[in-house]
Amino acid sequence: MSVTAEAGLQTRASGSVLRRIPPWLAVPAALGALVLVLPFVALLVRLDWAGVPAAITSPAAMQALTLSLSTASIATITCVILGVPLALVIARSPQWLAAILRTLTTLPLVLPPLVGGIALLSLLGRGGLFGSALAAAGLQIPFTTTAVVIAQVFVALPFLVISAEGALRTAGTGHELVAASLGASRFTVFRRVTLPLVAPGLVAGTVLCFARALGEFGATALFAGNAPGVTRTMPLAIYTAFNGAGVQEDTAIALSLLLIMVAVAVLLLMRGWRADAVR
Repeated sequence: MSVTAEAGLQTRASGSVLRRIPPWLAVPAALGALVLVLPFVALLVRLDWAGVPAAITSPAAMQALTLSLSTASIATITCVILGVPLALVIARSPQWLAAILRTLTTLPLVLPPLVGGIALLSLLGRGGLFGSALAAAGLQIPFTTTAVVIAQVFVALPFLVISAEGALRTAGTGHELVAASLGASRFTVFRRVTLPLVAPGLVAGTVLCFARALGEFGATALFAGNAPGVTRTMPLAIYTAFNGAGVQEDTAIALSLLLIMVAVAVLLLMRGWRADAVR
């Protein structure tokens, strides 16, 4: 079948699905779409477009964006290193153990980010569980760039683990058992069989993880602070601009637009990769 014919069949199938959707679902669906879209429309309407170039290219904005991109990248790499093994353990564990591990993993998703910041301070801050030992060793983590990365890992790791675990469960263990029966070692099975099978889910989870780390605010504000050039990421720069410090509200909106553009670019890259993978 040619590509054109296949595309035509997909278009007709999509049209038939739309016709089968009950009309009474159209109203709540439209309202749901408006809830998601209207805030961004309002932001674009209020934006002072004449001042956008100066606002998003200012030294403070570029400094915050560079810090956000670098720390989010490091946090994402850390999440991949830690999250893939954790997802594999959860996917291959007995049901009761998997339920416990899944609950603990997803806890940062349902807690307010500020609670995460307090928890990190209780662990690594001065007087915290490990804080005294770190201070004795001459190490200070809170209110440093390292604290930014740790906060981002804490809030973003669940996104990668959930995506990877779902992909692992969907893939099952059949191919792994066949490879093992042919004499492949466990590491070879993991590298040559497991990872290729779950690659789409892993890439999706990695992109979501990066996007979440890029937009992290609450835990970072409490655990890392808001020092320019050290811990002031883009969300904190937007908050600082919006709440005074002699900066106009239009600057905060322009910085918000910049962060939205970066997030949209990341999501479009993920969609393009998945489309190529399907073809």
